Amino acid sequence: MTKSPGFLAHLRAGGVSMVLDSRNDQLPAILHWGADLGPLSNNQLTELAIAVTGPFGDSRIEAPGRVALLPSAADGWTGTPGIAGSRSGEDFSPALIVTETTAHDGPEATSIRYAASDAHAQLNATIEVGLSSAGIAELTVTLTNTSADRDYQLVGINPFLPVPDRADELLTFTGRYSRERTPQRSSFQVGTYTIASRKGKPGPESGYVMLAGEPGFSFESGQVWGVHLGWSGNQNLTAERSFHGSRLIGAAELLLAGEVTLAPGESYCAPKVYGSFGAGLNDLAGRFHQHLRARSNHPRADRPVVVNTWEALYFDQNEHDLVSLAEAAAAVGAERFVLDDGWFSGRRSDRSGLGDWWVDEDVWPNGLGALIEKVHGLGMDFGLWVEPEMVSLNSALAAAHPEWLFRAGDRQGQPSRNQYVLDLANPGAFEHVLTHLTDLLDRYPIASFKWDHNRPVVEAGHQPTGAPGVQQQTLATYRLMAALKAHQPSLEIESCSAGGGRLDLGIAEFTDRVWPSDCNDALERQAIQRWTALILPPELIGTHVGPETSHTTGRRHHLDFRAATAFWGNMGIEWDIRALQPEEQHRLTQWVALHKQFRHLLHTGRAVVADHADPAMWIHLVVAQDQREAVAGITAVQRSTTWPPGRFRLPGLSPGTTYRIEPLMATSEFLETTWTPAWFRSGTHLTGRMLAQVGLALPALLPERTQLIHLTAVDDPLVGTENALPT
Repeated sequence: MTKSPGFLAHLRAGGVSMVLDSRNDQLPAILHWGADLGPLSNNQLTELAIAVTGPFGDSRIEAPGRVALLPSAADGWTGTPGIAGSRSGEDFSPALIVTETTAHDGPEATSIRYAASDAHAQLNATIEVGLSSAGIAELTVTLTNTSADRDYQLVGINPFLPVPDRADELLTFTGRYSRERTPQRSSFQVGTYTIASRKGKPGPESGYVMLAGEPGFSFESGQVWGVHLGWSGNQNLTAERSFHGSRLIGAAELLLAGEVTLAPGESYCAPKVYGSFGAGLNDLAGRFHQHLRARSNHPRADRPVVVNTWEALYFDQNEHDLVSLAEAAAAVGAERFVLDDGWFSGRRSDRSGLGDWWVDEDVWPNGLGALIEKVHGLGMDFGLWVEPEMVSLNSALAAAHPEWLFRAGDRQGQPSRNQYVLDLANPGAFEHVLTHLTDLLDRYPIASFKWDHNRPVVEAGHQPTGAPGVQQQTLATYRLMAALKAHQPSLEIESCSAGGGRLDLGIAEFTDRVWPSDCNDALERQAIQRWTALILPPELIGTHVGPETSHTTGRRHHLDFRAATAFWGNMGIEWDIRALQPEEQHRLTQWVALHKQFRHLLHTGRAVVADHADPAMWIHLVVAQDQREAVAGITAVQRSTTWPPGRFRLPGLSPGTTYRIEPLMATSEFLETTWTPAWFRSGTHLTGRMLAQVGLALPALLPERTQLIHLTAVDDPLVGTENALPT
């Protein structure tokens, strides 16, 4: 550990370097964030700092020269300020100077802490920057009001990470209900581009991650940088290019007017910003996956195959039908049975009951015990749907405590799905929910909560003051989840928010699974799951086999396509499987067994997406960490313009290793023609280098079909030569 006011620091980890400059007691500026620079001496760091210092004239305002992690007008920056706020109009432009720098882990540290202050504005700031073992940048800022007698009204803290000039293209996301994480590309223009989320959660239209990279960057090529906010409330993702050439990407909590006022001595800790760099999106995503898998609380046991009751029964719940569904679930190999919305008091539709978290005696006169005992007897554990942050006006809770509901002035606000938001920052409301949920955990052996969050948290004012409460609501939700897990450490929580509206790295600290979308249409899910996996590894992503006709799109898909799409994540079934035909039940059982066979590989391996010139063909694979095995999928998302379909490559394997390649779950129903490539009929052997550079002939798949391929390393280098063509 070293301490001093300011110096050049070099952080290195996971193939990434970050060089920070806080000399002359200035707030730290990043001189390099990207590919590892190798070990650098102090002299080399000084030479690097000289090399990247540009020309400037007589005004720092026209050419600031350096842009700090918290940009400031005091340094000549005229873009988005790193700290925005005032004391009733005063102290609106702080000029922080570094008073102490603490680096950890030796001369090439992996983390560094800067303490800074402005004596006149009476503000202190702590900036903590680190690289995780995976090379993920982590940035946290804490601001403290050091005045003895005056409040400070905070508008926002906006940290930024710089990207180089060659990062001239942006990739962001948008979406809507049941079509989350739709990608959109644009050039990195001069100006400020912000994607704001004001729903009290990231929402389906969330930007998710702000990416900037070399023009045309893809999964396999092009350097790319990205930032994500570990926060489940309102937020901004921003890309800003200044008139003097600086390019910045940032993520920050979006504070509502008057939401945070720091009393004397109080502090505000901004949500953590995560940054990832990669040579292609696979590399960038791989760092996020490795980072998450290194957490002490990351789920490591086999992820259970789930059957969820929602699209099978909706609100039409009774013990007879649920037992029948559980028996069908066990017959195909399910390991967890999740009872979805409709089990609690008065909940016969979405118009009532939320907040009354006790079992409905009209539907369950003897409680849930008999159903759970049956589920356990069938070899499955039991999960339960809850929505603790929401309340129905038609509920015992709302009737008894209307003051616990958020309001906007004299208005209740607009309902969404016939529900409103319970103010969990109110101690009484928090204790009510915690008491009833812990009572359920004590009364029944519940393995998991599917935790939903449907209504946007808008016009969310505390009663009776009317002060905005989104930030406090988000923190209270984290506390509630933590309290439930402390009460029952084995409890798992699945984050659902009208589908995939809340699956950020803030909520990920308290949950074990995310529900990326309410859409179980396999074609839509191909894209949703692909882009969700930019940050989250497959084992955290819930992927269900839905009914033949999608309830959200009306499309019809073959069972094999639905199952092959669900195969890659934490597999589940959300479909009334009680009356399956014998051949359909047998095929579904085969798919569940196949997932179990490969789930350790799928949930610990490296996910790779292969670039392919034909937009009709999507290819991805998961490669074991030792590169001895892989599973690949070829998906025809539409019909190709040309025929025959050509070749596909499989990158990410060990170049010098020979692999045996053979199809999995092959059927002629997938194919557009009876013609198949020779390898598809009898298998073949190729090295990883050959697969990455030359590839294999594509089977002629019908549209909206997937073919899986299994690759296993062959130790004997002569294996496969007996099929060689004569020279």
